[in-house]
Amino acid sequence: MMAVSSPRDKYSAVWLVFFMLGLGTLLPWNFFMTATMYFTDRLKDSSLARSSANQTEASSEHRSPLEAKFNNVMTLCAMLPLLLCTCLNSFLLSLVSQRLRVMGSLTIIMLVFIATAVLVKVPLEPLPFFSITMVKIIIINSFGAVLQGSLFGMAGLLPASYTTPIMSGQGLAGSFAAFAMICAIASGSELQNAAFGYFITACFVIGLSVLSYILLPKLKFFQFYQERNGNPRPEEENSVTLMTRGEAADQDMKQNVSMINIFKKIWLLALLVCFNFTVTIGTYPSITADTRSTLANGGSWDKFFIPVSCFLLFNLSDWAGRSFTAFCMWPRKDSVVLPVSILGRLLFVPLFMLCNVHPRHHLPILFHHDGWFIFFIILFAFSNGYLASLCMCFGPKNVLPHEAETAGAIMAFFLSLGLALGAALSFFLRALL
Repeated sequence: MMAVSSPRDKYSAVWLVFFMLGLGTLLPWNFFMTATMYFTDRLKDSSLARSSANQTEASSEHRSPLEAKFNNVMTLCAMLPLLLCTCLNSFLLSLVSQRLRVMGSLTIIMLVFIATAVLVKVPLEPLPFFSITMVKIIIINSFGAVLQGSLFGMAGLLPASYTTPIMSGQGLAGSFAAFAMICAIASGSELQNAAFGYFITACFVIGLSVLSYILLPKLKFFQFYQERNGNPRPEEENSVTLMTRGEAADQDMKQNVSMINIFKKIWLLALLVCFNFTVTIGTYPSITADTRSTLANGGSWDKFFIPVSCFLLFNLSDWAGRSFTAFCMWPRKDSVVLPVSILGRLLFVPLFMLCNVHPRHHLPILFHHDGWFIFFIILFAFSNGYLASLCMCFGPKNVLPHEAETAGAIMAFFLSLGLALGAALSFFLRALL
């Protein structure tokens, strides 16, 4: 039988679809995280809201309990469902069809954002608003984890280079969200109207992701690889297929033993990527988003300081760090410099805590100037993206080729574990301030 050559990805359409789907996986969480100014404003005590003359001072030093805890609880409500659904993904792959997982997840996430945009115009007391917001964050991160697992499974049918647009889309999701918020603020609208336009923008982008996925099965390039790697139809099952079913228990036992052996080969890299993200999420955004500018003096920079210096710079620097691994992969996986570099990121925790973060009750402020915070955030984000990407690349290369997929799944689990541990750590770090 002659080998059938694959069709060309005309106009890079499949590449662009996977980029849009990659953007859609992390965009929802980044839109919620970047909109902390809007959410905390809705959580202010009515007595503080009436003090318009001293609103800036009141908001930084005498915040309501819900306002003060928002960033920490938001991070925890995002990362724990992400960890749980990452673990459940392996079961969903066999129980739920790919189309239902992807379309269902995107549709539910878009409905959550439509509800969020509508609630901008609905007056609510702080406690109900806080509770509804946390439920929405749990929903979007739960279905976001299902969407992400399904997306990488789809990419596995295609050539290896088609994982790149997913990573690029995810890397730019945070920057897009931050840029959208900056544009909303720059429009000169009231915070409420700016937030409404911001969430409508998110609905539009997620809608494009839905249309992209609908288009995907119609593209010949994707059809070719899907049919070539598809499961056999029931009528095509033969005696050999039926005989293999009797060996299922034995194969499961071997798989469990294999997973243990694979973990023994990559345990250090798995723990390093876990520690890397524990430090990152323990600090960002729970501490960094509460930093106050010392140069604003009530000017416009006060409104732009966190969207630009915290969110936009973090996401651009993180994306740059991830991308830099395409040109440089130093230190090597067997070098002691790699674990030392990741452990050294722990220094960023006291550095940010000694910046102009409010409210604070125990620690002094050593780094008053905005320039210190900006310098720290760039190094913090670049090192996060670069060192995490190194670990994720080295993990599968530390095992045999047929073990690489399992090694990648183990690394992804420890990455999610680091996110969840960082969310828990953020409560302790805030208490120290």
